[in-house]
Amino acid sequence: MKPWIKWTLAGLVVALLAAGTVRTLTARKARQTALEAQQVAQKTQVSINLAASDLVQVRSLELAQSVVLSGPIKAVNTAMVKARIAGELRGLTVREGDSVIVGQVLAHIDPTESDARVRQARQQAAAAKAQVDIAQRSFDNNRALVAQGFISSTALESSQASLAAAQANYAAAQSGADLASKALADTVLRAPIAGQISQRLAQPGERVAIDTRIVEIVDNRQLELEASLNAADSLQVKVGQSAQLTLDGAAQSISAKVVRINPSASAGSRAVLVYLAITREANLRHGLFAQGHLTVGSLKTLALPLSAVRTDKPQPYVQLVSQNLVQHVNVTLGERGEADGVPLVAVTGLPEGGVVIDGTVGSLRAGTLVNTTAAAAGSQ
Repeated sequence: MKPWIKWTLAGLVVALLAAGTVRTLTARKARQTALEAQQVAQKTQVSINLAASDLVQVRSLELAQSVVLSGPIKAVNTAMVKARIAGELRGLTVREGDSVIVGQVLAHIDPTESDARVRQARQQAAAAKAQVDIAQRSFDNNRALVAQGFISSTALESSQASLAAAQANYAAAQSGADLASKALADTVLRAPIAGQISQRLAQPGERVAIDTRIVEIVDNRQLELEASLNAADSLQVKVGQSAQLTLDGAAQSISAKVVRINPSASAGSRAVLVYLAITREANLRHGLFAQGHLTVGSLKTLALPLSAVRTDKPQPYVQLVSQNLVQHVNVTLGERGEADGVPLVAVTGLPEGGVVIDGTVGSLRAGTLVNTTAAAAGSQ
């Protein structure tokens, strides 16, 4: 190979290497420039415009302390009408929703057997009464004969014992007649309270046994909530305290007041039952489920709306606006309560009068510049 060809090839290789090196350095510098521009952009302060509704002030408020409760609504007066004797059920015409009054006849149990027992018992009582009359006459005669000396006193004592036995048999027969009459009266089923039929558990023509449930009567004129509270909450509850309740699916509030507290805790759960009388409401029914808050006291402290406290970090914090900049300040939460229907929480670690961003705004980076409207600036 000629020498000039070798030098030509070597020059081409050197030129290619130099071009690659220049291209690599140019790309690296471009990436570095872009990275520096991005860092500069990140360091540029971001601002956000907020209205007065986006800011809340740390204030000293009177918090209404409450206990959450829930439970079924029950009628104070309910009654389950049961069969007192066995037999065929007849004449049951009332159904669910029908109104009844005290003493109203609801149904009958076939009285054929009971009526026969009453006649049998009365006849036995009449026979026993005849034996008493016979024994009485015998005793009277023997007493006269003893006075005249015709018989001994032993015979008189014997007739007296016979009279006493006859009288005891007559008394027993009368008691049997009374029991039979009671059984006959029990064939008539009457309403023990006034109210409405909530359950009909038997049908006419069925043969029912003793204590078979026939109908249930509920009086919705007086209702109460039966709430189960844990041991700690029950210690704060007293008779006379007020509560606001709501039904599932209903926005209307219902007023209630504590009227009774069970003196014993449940054996298994250690819960305490509390009973709250409910203000008469036309649309309430026995068996509905209600929940609400029972006011047990008040506390004056620095407080914030519960929505202003953020929990997306290990420790609760708030977004405090200081010198128009956002600061993340850790806080310690205390008692919870309500003021004007707004759920609040007691906080420590913030100055009174400090302005905090509400939770509806979302999370902002610390150091964000806050621009407020005139109304918001006035609230600060």
